[in-house]
Amino acid sequence: MGRKTRKRSTLANRAIAATAALIMGGGGLVAVNVYANAGEGRSGGQRSEQQQQQQRQNSWQSMATIDCPEVGNDLREVPRQVKREVARELARMDTQITEAYQRFAEEKWQIERDPRYAQNAILNPLKSKRVASIDRISIVISRFTQRPQGLDRLATCTLQADDNNTFGGGNQNNGNGKDNGNDNNDGDNGGNNDNGGQAGNGPEADDFVDIQDVRPNVREPRQRRNASRGVFTTQCGVNENGKFNPDNVIVAPGVANGAHHMHDYVGNQETDAFSSDDDLARGETTCRNQGDKSTYYWPVLRLQNGQDEQDANEDGGGNDQNVGEIQTPAEVTLDFVGSPVGKVTAMPRFLRIITGDAKAFTNGDANANASWSCTGFEDRQLKDKYPICPEGSQVVRTFKFQSCWDGRNADSANHRDHVAFADENGRCPNGFRAIPQLVQRIVYDVPRPSFGDNGVVYAVDSFPEQLHKAITDHGDFINVFDERLMNQVVFCINSGRRCQ
Repeated sequence: MGRKTRKRSTLANRAIAATAALIMGGGGLVAVNVYANAGEGRSGGQRSEQQQQQQRQNSWQSMATIDCPEVGNDLREVPRQVKREVARELARMDTQITEAYQRFAEEKWQIERDPRYAQNAILNPLKSKRVASIDRISIVISRFTQRPQGLDRLATCTLQADDNNTFGGGNQNNGNGKDNGNDNNDGDNGGNNDNGGQAGNGPEADDFVDIQDVRPNVREPRQRRNASRGVFTTQCGVNENGKFNPDNVIVAPGVANGAHHMHDYVGNQETDAFSSDDDLARGETTCRNQGDKSTYYWPVLRLQNGQDEQDANEDGGGNDQNVGEIQTPAEVTLDFVGSPVGKVTAMPRFLRIITGDAKAFTNGDANANASWSCTGFEDRQLKDKYPICPEGSQVVRTFKFQSCWDGRNADSANHRDHVAFADENGRCPNGFRAIPQLVQRIVYDVPRPSFGDNGVVYAVDSFPEQLHKAITDHGDFINVFDERLMNQVVFCINSGRRCQ
């Protein structure tokens, strides 16, 4: 697929494998039971020095990334006057992790030789920087409200293994009773890719699974008598004019390269890290209905085929270990749907919603919301694996955004508390009301993944330390519908119509 001229912006569930756990305490490194049985073979016999050395190397080679607690998730109140200052500090902490991870990757050989090196040269300096950032966040917040408590406990980072068995999708059956991917010996997706993808930090062969090995696992809540059954579709293109940037105006306003990965944009064309609500209201839109100036964005999908993209030496691209050709979607569908239990109410203008978690590989899957599948197989959804699609089938990413709103706030301190998901029966939590739910479906025509020295794979952009894992996929939305069109959306959905 040909490249397009890019519009630039105006400006853990599993901590560490038991055989190689790192625990930080008292400023020192404790390697817990890493070599306790180094002199014993499986039958209890003595192991050779060469075998012991290999075991030590294998233990440290399994340390794949840096795991740092997410400070932003614990912020429950950030005064309006200091929101941008706090966001900049949180973004600085992301940069600290990126820099530490890059040093970890570059000097892994040294860590394998001397485990204390990771603690002394990487983790301790990172902790010191995080302590300073947390202190600055606490100080600025305390100028206007009570100082947040307990953030210091989030300063400590560890090393985390990539055991390719982290979450409840993919390897852990996806509810289908099969161990997907890892035991497939057909040469396509079995075993490991020691190169970690052409980016050097993923994906690996075990990050993919044949969609035909996944049993149907999609369950929809039953439609009640008062359900709002309509659908409003907004047509905003596929980013064919090539608007990209590595910013995130929701999470890191005022910070260039706040995402450390590249985003696709459709809809509002004025969106970057420095966009105000007024900028968005005045912006041009790619949406066919000009009453929708909303911003829709998500991490780009790249084909790691040995070909450099135009951002190979730029932030968000090669500088952040996101390599390969950016793929323009074959199709993007943006539907707003109703509630299975009742009517929906209008969204407030400039409502911000993020769905999924860009750091789910290290954070755990509490906020993960990735859904991967293939055309013709969309009753089978993967959360933590990329699908291998059969001939004639295309890769599909689906985001079902939160459909419940607290009725008061267009955003919240951690960008999550003001919205919520309905429960398995479609009901909103107490105090929340149903709003039109954005369902975003993105289709790609990419070749079937192949592995080995000359293999070609696809992967989403990610923070470098997230290893391009499928579970880190996420989507972002800012509602900039005008009032008249939003009212039409609500009427369409509540009256059971299909509109656009």
